[in-house]
Amino acid sequence: MFLYISLRSMEKRVRLRFAPSPTGGLHMGGVRTALFCYLYAKKHGGDFVLRIEDTDQTRYVNGAEEYIINSLKWCGIEPNEGVGFGDGPHAPYRQSDRKNLGIYQKYAEQLINSGHAYYAFDTSEELDAMRKRLEAAKVAAPQYNAVTRQNMRNSLTLPEDEVKKLLADHTPYVIRLKVPRNEEIRFHDIIRGWVTVNSSQVDDKVLLKSDGMPTYHLAHIVDDIEMQISHAVRGEEWLPSAPSHILIYRYLGLEEQMPKLAHLPLILKPDGNGKLSKRDKSGLPMFPLNWYDERTGESYKGYRESGFMPEAFINMLALLGWNPGDNREIMSKEELIECFSFERVNKSGAKFDPEKTKWFNQQYLRKKTDKELAQEVLPLLKEKGINKDIVFVEEFCRLVKEKAHFITEFYDLGSYFFEAPATYDEKVVAKKWNTEVKNTFEKLVPKFEAITNWNAQTLHDDFQLAQNDLGKIDMQMLRVLTSGVAGGAQLFDFLALIGKDEVIARMKTALTKL
Repeated sequence: MFLYISLRSMEKRVRLRFAPSPTGGLHMGGVRTALFCYLYAKKHGGDFVLRIEDTDQTRYVNGAEEYIINSLKWCGIEPNEGVGFGDGPHAPYRQSDRKNLGIYQKYAEQLINSGHAYYAFDTSEELDAMRKRLEAAKVAAPQYNAVTRQNMRNSLTLPEDEVKKLLADHTPYVIRLKVPRNEEIRFHDIIRGWVTVNSSQVDDKVLLKSDGMPTYHLAHIVDDIEMQISHAVRGEEWLPSAPSHILIYRYLGLEEQMPKLAHLPLILKPDGNGKLSKRDKSGLPMFPLNWYDERTGESYKGYRESGFMPEAFINMLALLGWNPGDNREIMSKEELIECFSFERVNKSGAKFDPEKTKWFNQQYLRKKTDKELAQEVLPLLKEKGINKDIVFVEEFCRLVKEKAHFITEFYDLGSYFFEAPATYDEKVVAKKWNTEVKNTFEKLVPKFEAITNWNAQTLHDDFQLAQNDLGKIDMQMLRVLTSGVAGGAQLFDFLALIGKDEVIARMKTALTKL
């Protein structure tokens, strides 16, 4: 009997993680990273994992973890494993919990024992003094590296017995990566191709802090290996740290098991000048949900609370730095999954376009049925004390939805459907209103009163007949008399919906006021 093993079965299972730090609200750039991970994992029948990287306990923000979970749920890109989404075989998924299991210490000690890491006992004052010396010497980027470490207090410069005594006395220390002085470090990025960096540009990263908590540089590598992550996706701001990470994998003997790397381009300000900030002045949110920063007291409005639909939000985000290879812009989540690949992610930054972002929401809004829209508009009307039946609101939605970007705009776009005008468009009145026009509309009122079958078509037909008797009647003036505004929904549909009695009453009031 022969045993056949497919190449696919021998491949590493596709597993991607989204690993934010609970140090604040989840910015839309972070959501895009999560989205790309989700799309790739789903396309390849793999796993999407939420891991919380809380190694920096000094920056931990209460509520941030729950915010991240709720944001992913609202966006519809839920992990199938991880914090808030169920344990799998690689739990726990918080780094603070994993630290208590001694996982990171084990790997740090392995690097110490192999001579690829060392203990550093430098105090904060000594580190400050080192930086000031380098700045005084006009060193562009002062750092703890293969050159400067020779003049610092560490296990590479101190006698062995002194190092043992310092450790025995529990003298505070960190464990640093021992970066070689002048070597080429070469690695492949799915988006950027081959990248080569000389080790002289790489500092000796801290791997384990004095409190025993690992830094990002060690922790994410250990977790990616332990959790069998196949692809590590993150923003391009981490690209300068990648050479250090390659060395750690190499020195742990895990280079063959390391995930494929993908560094995403930045999301840029609308003018393309710099990275998009959470304080951007474009007028649109930078966060998926409302976020209150307890450290600064600042509040940030979310896409959800601004009236965006999650489908429109993720569609917009997907096309910030990626394209499907054709001219499609409106794509369902299923279509995005089918088309997505990291090879089609751009290297250069993607400009955030506020108007285009609103356009996406408008397209998804238009795809909803009038009944679906009415169900969302009804509560908003009731908040304003307006009680209309569902049939009226459905027709109202049909007439105003083409101009709306958000559900929250419906009332402002068509308030005249519910309230008689208190004022009348000044420009139109100044240009068109006179005694002759007023006389014409006074004669039109009884013709409208005589209509028995009140609907849009009858109104249109009878209006045309009235012009045969009265001469040309300005339709815009009729709109102003009945709505107060110069433009809006289709006129006869509007008049038909608010009803004969309301139209006659509004016309008579306007004729009295003007």
